Amino acid sequence: MRFYDIFNGDADGLCALQQLRLAEPRETSLVTGTKRDIALLDRVEAEPGDQLTVLDVSMHANATGLRRALSAGARVQWFDHHQAGAVPDDAGLDAHLDFAPGICTSLIVDRHLAGRFRTWAVVGAYGDNLSDSARSAAQALGLSHAATQKLKRLGECLNYNAYGTTVAELLFHPEDLHRRMLPYQDPLAFADRDAAFPALDRARTEDLMRALAIVPVLDTPGVAAVMLPDEPWSRRVSGTLANRLTADHPARAHAVFVPDGGRYTVSLRAPRSHPVGAERVASLFSSGGGRAAAAGINGLPESDVGRVLEALRAAYP
Repeated sequence: MRFYDIFNGDADGLCALQQLRLAEPRETSLVTGTKRDIALLDRVEAEPGDQLTVLDVSMHANATGLRRALSAGARVQWFDHHQAGAVPDDAGLDAHLDFAPGICTSLIVDRHLAGRFRTWAVVGAYGDNLSDSARSAAQALGLSHAATQKLKRLGECLNYNAYGTTVAELLFHPEDLHRRMLPYQDPLAFADRDAAFPALDRARTEDLMRALAIVPVLDTPGVAAVMLPDEPWSRRVSGTLANRLTADHPARAHAVFVPDGGRYTVSLRAPRSHPVGAERVASLFSSGGGRAAAAGINGLPESDVGRVLEALRAAYP
């Protein structure tokens, strides 16, 4: 019997896994990648008795891999908040799914563990741009404003690190971050003692300042869109920029386009004041998906850029 931890390499996936492994330490095979590398079950050849823990990736995007694992006799525990599609009715599947706008995988795991490692859930929620949910969880812990702000920065930095075409473009491999985080029950201690946090914080600040200086290609009362240059730093900062613009202009939707090998990766954010519709815009395109508040499109042809802008104008007049 083998154990697998299969997780999104962003803040939410990392912090969800952190809580589970603090609660139940075990040696596992890690399967992860960049934030948009989500078809992770394709990498696993499960055998009878194997146990797969899947965190913060869409069941819909992994439907074939899930069916294959269950058919092989593996047991699968799944925590997620993205589009799931048809959930298999199989005794080998233990699914913890919640699609509410204010939820993320770290908060689902926090609920499953009855709040045992909630401080890490706060980090994951901030990293997933769920500031209200993260703040509520932090207040329940009685954390100071300074401590809460540090957890917010840590979550944002972990999320920033996950954006790239390949893991080679990331500052830290998500597996490396997981192993660095694992010894720490307290994320504030991790932030104070491990060199990863200040390195990510510095790089994120520099990249964000460059991105904020770029003039939007679309700027209306309902939506703004920014086109970043074809550079690794652009891919790293694209999600951070989308979240920052959403925080600065909560009544407006945002889109961030990043060229990637002749096509575009698009980060979509619904208005924070009305966090719905992002996944509907993304689903108009074959490689789009996500959730109501935040979604994305991979491999968008240049000829479809105008269609995305038109869809955004229609969704957010």
